[in-house]
Amino acid sequence: MGSVFPLIVITFTLVSLSFLGSNSQSVKPTHVLDLFIRDYTFKSLDKNFRTGIPQSVNLPANLSGIKVDIVRFRCGSLRRYGAHLKEFHLDVGVTVHPCIERVMLIRQNMGYNWSSIYYANYDLSGYQLFSPIVGILAYNADEDASSSNPFQLGIVASQKPIRIDFTNTTTNFNKEKGIKPICASFEGNGKMTLANTNPSSPLVCIAKKHGHFGLVIESQTPSSPDEFRKPISQWKVAVGSTIGAAIGASLIGLLLVAMLVRVKKRSRMVELERRAYEEEALQVSMVGHVRAPTASGTRTTPAIEHEYLHHPR
Repeated sequence: MGSVFPLIVITFTLVSLSFLGSNSQSVKPTHVLDLFIRDYTFKSLDKNFRTGIPQSVNLPANLSGIKVDIVRFRCGSLRRYGAHLKEFHLDVGVTVHPCIERVMLIRQNMGYNWSSIYYANYDLSGYQLFSPIVGILAYNADEDASSSNPFQLGIVASQKPIRIDFTNTTTNFNKEKGIKPICASFEGNGKMTLANTNPSSPLVCIAKKHGHFGLVIESQTPSSPDEFRKPISQWKVAVGSTIGAAIGASLIGLLLVAMLVRVKKRSRMVELERRAYEEEALQVSMVGHVRAPTASGTRTTPAIEHEYLHHPR
């Protein structure tokens, strides 16, 4: 049951995101996916996971298409030497707050499909995704790499910004076509912040803190289907939502059945405990095939009257 419930929540989050408007209240459930990835990552870690060595995490089939990589650092080492995790380059001087000793960096690559569906509620009016959305988040980590209560830390790049390089992620970029990618930061409050890329490095974005990032371009009709990858169409979103709703309904049915079975077992245990208590209080025993209460075995011992002993008739 512990692994089913998070998948139910994620499924219905996706369904709700496909139909709700683009406002801060509807985008908040996107945090559910980050939490699921965090919990799954920490539970699947090898206790011999070495500090400073990146490791890939294979998510369940329900989340196929999302790529996750992790690396653990001591807070002091991260500040002194920086870090490099796939698209993310954290320079010297980067800090995490609060951090007692160790920090776990989790890098996400949502892939084109999950990027288009999961972040469909951000206001992309006039723009369309040009790259998958990638994210980097930090959590506290124990010495054995696992943590009974992982909580999110803040990454702060006050000296030199974090660089996000989409060169290996976006393979359909062609300067000759006149495409001008724009850096997009997808904030937790449901807003998208845009910033121009460096002309000399059009596929590199910079950031001052953790979060989710991607490249967008102004909406246009491509001259050919392969000119650049277009976000998933509305009918695919509708079909995906319908399938998600069906799967979610079946999962909720299984959850309700499990809950009813659990309640029934609990009621049976309560009844057995009540009967045991009553039997102990009434000292119930078996008389043949019948259960009947029995009296206590303590009775007054009969005694011969004193007068009778000395004055016999």
